[in-house]
Amino acid sequence: MSAIRVVMVDDSQLARDVLRDILTNDGDIEIVGEAANGQEAIDMARHLAPQLITMDLNMPVMDGLSAIEEIMHTKGVPILVISDRSDAETAYQALEVGALEVLPKPTLDSEDAERLRARVRLLSGVAVITRLRRRPPPSPPLTEFPVASPCPAATRHYQRIVAIACSTGGPQALARLLSKLPQNFPAPIMIAQHISPGFIEGMATWLGTLCALPVSVAKEGERIAPGHIYLSPSESNLCVTPQHRFRLLPSSQDALYRPSCDVLLHSAASVYGPDTIGVILTGMGRDGVRGLRAIQLAGGTTLAQDEASSVIYGMNQEAVNAGVIQKVVALSDLPEQLLHEVGSPHPSRREPQ
Repeated sequence: MSAIRVVMVDDSQLARDVLRDILTNDGDIEIVGEAANGQEAIDMARHLAPQLITMDLNMPVMDGLSAIEEIMHTKGVPILVISDRSDAETAYQALEVGALEVLPKPTLDSEDAERLRARVRLLSGVAVITRLRRRPPPSPPLTEFPVASPCPAATRHYQRIVAIACSTGGPQALARLLSKLPQNFPAPIMIAQHISPGFIEGMATWLGTLCALPVSVAKEGERIAPGHIYLSPSESNLCVTPQHRFRLLPSSQDALYRPSCDVLLHSAASVYGPDTIGVILTGMGRDGVRGLRAIQLAGGTTLAQDEASSVIYGMNQEAVNAGVIQKVVALSDLPEQLLHEVGSPHPSRREPQ
């Protein structure tokens, strides 16, 4: 089997040295080019035919965000953003223009290094398409229905809740799904997205610029409100309590997935039972299958993103194969499906005045 052809892009020679040592350790990854800025990256993407590009963001001449957009406009290549946690919000903008995933800059720690090599192997096989250049985003959809007022303590002013599990490709899928929901969406939305420590706040800020609904990272003891999107912290597992508040449980050091999708889904099923809507999106692994089974057994609704619209048809495929999914839905159809499930009319179906 031929080695995976990788172009590294970072203005720091030291960072490239560390990355090269990590990626070439097992002999199945070949560094075919090294770029110190975005313009060099564009040239190498055209002439070296890499199977994957690792991309820094803050660079001279041309930054990584501009380079990603140009590369994806001319000839799509799988791109893995490797950046400092301080650039988290910009990193998620990179996903919006075509990058596949975001990871922090690695150390020579053996687990850290192996995790990065595994990601390169996985993402190098993902089919990407050339994209149109960005256009100004449309205004968020609006409806004529009032937004629910805040809930008093231990009172539930919403009927159903949505719990979403996702991993690789999840941020892009969430952006497309959540940005289509109206500002009066009546249910709280809770999300467990596998993510590296230090990046979740940037993801919340990024999603908040795209969505009509407020987006935040869930906090210990916080009261759950309708029409709000909550992200699980990366360092903790998100649970709900019978008092309709959040509880954050520490994630074990040897946990394969952080945060755990199963913990969130199972917790939602135990508290909300048949009023739970469980959704599993693109991702790698089996996390979420047990939690969806708990929702199914509690009489709730279970949905999965279809293969055609998934970056990685892994987690959602495992759930489908396990028989815990009631309906497989294309990502473009998921907003309308959720509106149907929570009993909120779609904006395009308003009665004439």
